[in-house]
Amino acid sequence: QVQLVESGGGLVQAGGSLRLSCAASGSIFSIYAMGWYRQAPGKQRELVAAITSRGSTNYADSVKGRFTISRDNAKKTVHLQMNSLKPEDTAVYYCNTNPGRWPWGQGTQVTVSS
Repeated sequence: QVQLVESGGGLVQAGGSLRLSCAASGSIFSIYAMGWYRQAPGKQRELVAAITSRGSTNYADSVKGRFTISRDNAKKTVHLQMNSLKPEDTAVYYCNTNPGRWPWGQGTQVTVSS
């Protein structure tokens, strides 16, 4: 059974930075494209950053130039470096395959104050 555990969220002022981490267990990790998703209150979950098994990346327009996704296949981890944070980035952040096929973890809350 695959488990995803996200960490690294918190409360930060606008313009600040956070680094999110996601640890996966129980499955072959390296062959899957991975993504970071977020869900703000009252909104649908959206994909904000994706990385292929070979390391190619893609970003939603709303975070392009501010967020960076990376992965470590040996450690089965995915990271999201978030810079120049804005209040509209406030959400619960999740990682999963792209598209999401594993059970969702609990996510990590990111709150950006203005």
